[in-house]
Amino acid sequence: MQLIHKSFIFIFTLFLPLLACGKCIGDPNSIYPIRSVYVVPQLAPAQLYVRWAPVLEKVGYSAGICFDLIIVRTIPDFERELLDGKPNFAFMNPYHQVMAYQAKGYFPLLADGKNKLDGIIVVKKKSGIESIESLRGAKLAFPAPNAFGASLLVRATLAKQGIDIEPIYVNSHNNVYRSVIAGDVSAGGAVNNTLQREPPEVQDQVRVLFKTTSYVPHPFSVSPAISLQERQKVTQGFLELAKTAEGRRLLDGIQMPDPIVVNYARDYQPLEQLGLAKFVVKNAN
Repeated sequence: MQLIHKSFIFIFTLFLPLLACGKCIGDPNSIYPIRSVYVVPQLAPAQLYVRWAPVLEKVGYSAGICFDLIIVRTIPDFERELLDGKPNFAFMNPYHQVMAYQAKGYFPLLADGKNKLDGIIVVKKKSGIESIESLRGAKLAFPAPNAFGASLLVRATLAKQGIDIEPIYVNSHNNVYRSVIAGDVSAGGAVNNTLQREPPEVQDQVRVLFKTTSYVPHPFSVSPAISLQERQKVTQGFLELAKTAEGRRLLDGIQMPDPIVVNYARDYQPLEQLGLAKFVVKNAN
């Protein structure tokens, strides 16, 4: 069902020990305890590690903090860790931010100021599907039940239009695109930010059938247990990294090419009014 590039398999094998070892990323002489950073697994674990580790290395040295980068296997696994309050810092989807704020008091520090987040429905490029009405009764791939733009927004939109579909959850955005290309499903839910980061050979085989309203994208958020001083140092570390071309290149890899300071009340609390709670699947596998 899943088309996975051989290079990804190789990279995953190469980096698997690093994903599990809990090595210090950043300043090994930090006066603070090692701080965990959880990243929502939209993409393959090895791909996320390769993108996030260099960013945290530079931010860690700048802020005087040592990070432990933790990438769990699936988005539901990430949700359980987040709602248990385990991460010190976490990169999460916008509705995860709502859930985490309500459950444990996590609040956002930074998000990308360059690109808004659009939920999208993609189909195979040469398919005859021209409207979402054609998806009635069809199988649609989603990365996970509670992925914000890729799943919650898309499923809510289809439900409001009275379009019943059969959801298939395939663990990552990578797998959504490849399931569509393979013909295992008629369409798939994803977000613009992950499609833009797929290789050309994947982008060339799908087309965007539908796009949702745009929202403030994924925040990099913090536990309320972390001191104001540390939060400010980490925030400043990201902002300083964005001042160089190399830094912006690294930040683009983690979907934050132009980090800006965000806050819950202005940027994420409005999501509470979208009526998405009834589409949330708790304790998903």
